[in-house]
Amino acid sequence: MKLKPSIYFLGLSCLPIALMSLLNIFYCFYFNYLQNINSYLSVLILALLFFFILVKIGRNDKNNITVYEQIFLIFLIYFLISFLIFIPYLFSSYDISFLDAYFESISGLTSTGFTIFTNIKNLDEPLILWRSSSQWVGGFYFLIFLVLIFSNKRINFKMVDLSYMIEKKINFSSNLVSVTYRIFFIYLSLTALIFFIFLISGIRLFDSMNLSMTIISSGGFLPTQSLEDIIRNNFQLFLLCFTFLIPILNFYLFYNIVLARDNIKEHKEDIYLIIFIISFSIIFYFFNDLKILVVFLNILSSISTSGLSIGYVPENFGLYFLILTLFGGSVLSTTSGIKFLRIYILLKAFLLEISKIVKPNVILNTKIMFSEKKINSDNIKISFLIFILFFFSLFILSTILLVDVLDFENSFKLSILTLTNTTSSNIYGIENIQFSNLFTFTKISLIIFMVIAKVELLAILILVRKVFFKS
Repeated sequence: MKLKPSIYFLGLSCLPIALMSLLNIFYCFYFNYLQNINSYLSVLILALLFFFILVKIGRNDKNNITVYEQIFLIFLIYFLISFLIFIPYLFSSYDISFLDAYFESISGLTSTGFTIFTNIKNLDEPLILWRSSSQWVGGFYFLIFLVLIFSNKRINFKMVDLSYMIEKKINFSSNLVSVTYRIFFIYLSLTALIFFIFLISGIRLFDSMNLSMTIISSGGFLPTQSLEDIIRNNFQLFLLCFTFLIPILNFYLFYNIVLARDNIKEHKEDIYLIIFIISFSIIFYFFNDLKILVVFLNILSSISTSGLSIGYVPENFGLYFLILTLFGGSVLSTTSGIKFLRIYILLKAFLLEISKIVKPNVILNTKIMFSEKKINSDNIKISFLIFILFFFSLFILSTILLVDVLDFENSFKLSILTLTNTTSSNIYGIENIQFSNLFTFTKISLIIFMVIAKVELLAILILVRKVFFKS
């Protein structure tokens, strides 16, 4: 793999960070938060400088980038762009170490939501806004990565072939700008929609702005210490539940709804996902005495891999919510996890194999419930490999965390949350973890696995195939 073809696109990825900086600079000037404005000015200058330099260096080689270099580029963006995001943390007045600042920036960019801060109320508003906007940018990156990778005809891991995808033919270089514009328009529009929903419900402007960026990106950063500080009544809680559906569903569903396209019917995956969520909520409701809206919110939050919660949840139900983080949402959504489609394929394959044993001569239906397409052996193999790779990663990370001060239960739960990019929350029965107090090696491990989880285990398989199966 060559580095030079990736330089051009690495330079382009600096532009969203420049926009982040402009937003914070404007906020600092408008509300007279001038004490830390130099940090955001520094990020703006550096982001623009890297943009012009890297784009100029790599523009002649941008068309020569291979699929494996595309995957490598994604890792580069997450690890290197985070060095721009961490500057306001490092030079803030809160005495944050280099590693802690980088940990916070990675956690934001991957929309995980782990934080080294013990009390968010003590932070100044520009830094809170910076945390939220880092999630928003990370979700934007993620959607671009998904569309570009899954649309590549040279990759045989395209799960979207079994779902729905608007981009049939995308060239990584020639169509990058148009694809980015389209994704940005949809992403920004949905963010604005969530923002106005919160605003009209009575949530204050600053909280509405930050919470909208958190939800659309499936992130875990809040502008306050807890969600109860923002959500004051059942009406706001109901609207919050509604907004949590947005990052779970196929990203292009909303695009087709706005354009009133006939191919909305292709989004049957999303319909069955909603049916699954409602069914699970009803079943769960009858087995506990929680309010239906609280149950619905916690389920949606888990499937969206945000991890935000409200209200008390019995400790014995934490495991069920934790399992739901594995499901994730649609293939083309900002959620992490194994994804609903892949788990469905594995369950379908399992039932088919059982049927073959019981009735060897019967003709089995291999159609996917939300599509006319059929499950083939490649779909099953890839889903199984991703499933195995997930639990292999879970074993490695749990072992690393056990070396720290965490016990086995908390190590196991934190590993699942890391590999699904879900913030730690009381609904999972996990004790309050002070991430700033963890060992250096533990923090570095969490950083690496947060990126691996966000990039998708699918990308790891592609790189493994390149390294070990060159033919």
